[in-house]
Amino acid sequence: MEKIHVVCVPYPVQSHISAMMKLAKILHSRGFHITFVNTEFNHQRLLNSRGPDSLKGLPDFRFETIPDGLPPPTNPNASQDFVALSISLEKNGLEPFRNLIYKLNNRKYSNVSPVSFIVADSFMSFTLQAAKEFGIPEILYCPIGFCAFACFLHIPQFIQRGLVPLKDESYLTNGHLDTLIDWIPGMKDIRFRDLPSFVRTTNPNAAFLHAAMIEMGRTYDAAALIFNTFDALEMESQSLGSNLWKEDRKCLDWLDSKESNSVIYVNFGSITIMTTTQLLEFAWGLANSKRNFLWIIRPDLVAGDLDMLPPEFIEEIKGSGLLASWCPQEDVLNHPSIAGFLTHCGWNSTLESLSSGVPVICWPFMEDQLTNCRYSCHHWGVGMEIDSNVKRDEVEKVVRELIQGEKGMNMKKRAMEWKKKAEEATSAGSSSFVNLEKIVMEILASKITDQ
Repeated sequence: MEKIHVVCVPYPVQSHISAMMKLAKILHSRGFHITFVNTEFNHQRLLNSRGPDSLKGLPDFRFETIPDGLPPPTNPNASQDFVALSISLEKNGLEPFRNLIYKLNNRKYSNVSPVSFIVADSFMSFTLQAAKEFGIPEILYCPIGFCAFACFLHIPQFIQRGLVPLKDESYLTNGHLDTLIDWIPGMKDIRFRDLPSFVRTTNPNAAFLHAAMIEMGRTYDAAALIFNTFDALEMESQSLGSNLWKEDRKCLDWLDSKESNSVIYVNFGSITIMTTTQLLEFAWGLANSKRNFLWIIRPDLVAGDLDMLPPEFIEEIKGSGLLASWCPQEDVLNHPSIAGFLTHCGWNSTLESLSSGVPVICWPFMEDQLTNCRYSCHHWGVGMEIDSNVKRDEVEKVVRELIQGEKGMNMKKRAMEWKKKAEEATSAGSSSFVNLEKIVMEILASKITDQ
């Protein structure tokens, strides 16, 4: 009997690739044949970071590529502009994806069973057209939190209510951002400022606003939606890696030398860009806290020259601070020395910190990170927020409070409660596994019935 063949298509940024890879591994462990589709640009980055043989995969876990339609970047290690990337994929992605499905279904080019169904990132919804043409069911996988997804889904209502676009830039400072949004089902105590940041536009023709509306409109054409979450959060082999930067595993040895609950882990994700001033404020805030920290600084974290950390800072943190370019984040978060996580509040980082029982210091940068920050700090009780106009004194204060203060202890207690809930939700026979298996089996059954 031929294996069920699943094509997995992530949106081509680090966090979305990692989330899709986890799902692909789960499906593979259930006996499915996996074809994992990266863009050509990210495929090459993965080869550069993990070695030339890293993507040879297994006989039943293979990698394919499609072009993203963008010109070659000047810096092959830098993250791509996600707005330009989204627009280009929307315009140029369908034809090469259609050709790939044709190749995978053609015995002349492929020695595996035809594609049974497709799992695509919800921000790669152009793939639905190809799925429809080939008569293949498609599931959309949403790697952001459901609350942020609900905000995306209600963009037409924001426009109808006159909230978007902003009338002018004064609405960014006149108190409008504190407008209570109390009409989205299942979401309480949400302000306009907590919504994904693309709604803060004065341009009625803003490219990403309209792109998001198109993506959300297509979700109704999917056979099912899967969310990277677990029920409690939404209440009212061969190692196949997905990191686009080379991991520095020596940081784990450094963590081994530190006491339990004594280190702040700092990572602002794969696409956050900050100014040199912001970098220095974070740097001196961490140094002045006199606490241990592991700080992940990507090569493209700062707009401009990265060599801005002064020698006196490097001297000051000897023994207490470690700088690295990338790391195995889940291993770090589960290390006993980690006391807290200074984060940009991307959904992967939010979910991984909750699942590891690690409280967070939030500095959201864009989009759904603002919503995730609000929930971490005010609904789940595991976070403290730093102002977007970051100051070193504030960084020092919250780091000390998290490690030694009463609020930090309460946050740790809540984080451990969420860790327990996450473990319960993802254990064998849990709601997450049952729901995923139910969706897949129903779709396959309907496909057989149709035939």
